[in-house]
Amino acid sequence: MRAADEAALYRVARRRARQDVQRKERVDVRYSADEKTAIHTEARRLGLARAHFVGAAVMAYLNGDFTLPEQRTADDDRIDELAFLRTELARVGTNVNQIAHRLNSGGTSHPGDTAVLVETGRVLDQVKQALTAVDPAADVAATQRRAA
Repeated sequence: MRAADEAALYRVARRRARQDVQRKERVDVRYSADEKTAIHTEARRLGLARAHFVGAAVMAYLNGDFTLPEQRTADDDRIDELAFLRTELARVGTNVNQIAHRLNSGGTSHPGDTAVLVETGRVLDQVKQALTAVDPAADVAATQRRAA
């Protein structure tokens, strides 16, 4: 699965709001064994109930917030790739901050701690620079998508 597809699916599935009243209406759908397994696997990976996952994807499509793979545009891919990239950069930044915090906490030091701390600072600076490039690019892509 491409990063854009994964990011789009994750964004759509997470956006579905909870209802104050329990949903009671049903739509029965039949899937092949392979399709059912794929749905279960993806829902589990996203940490969602299977019904929530399927419902979110269908409702997003009906609301125009999500396109089927053959309906996607280059702007959709660009937006989702940038969103995925930003998430990954944020994770790297979080990990680097945790390393720096551990090394600066005043515990027992090791001979290589100083070198690791210097490298940690360098990596964190690179992550910040990357984020300052990704955010404006995502804004431009989103603006182009809305204009289209």
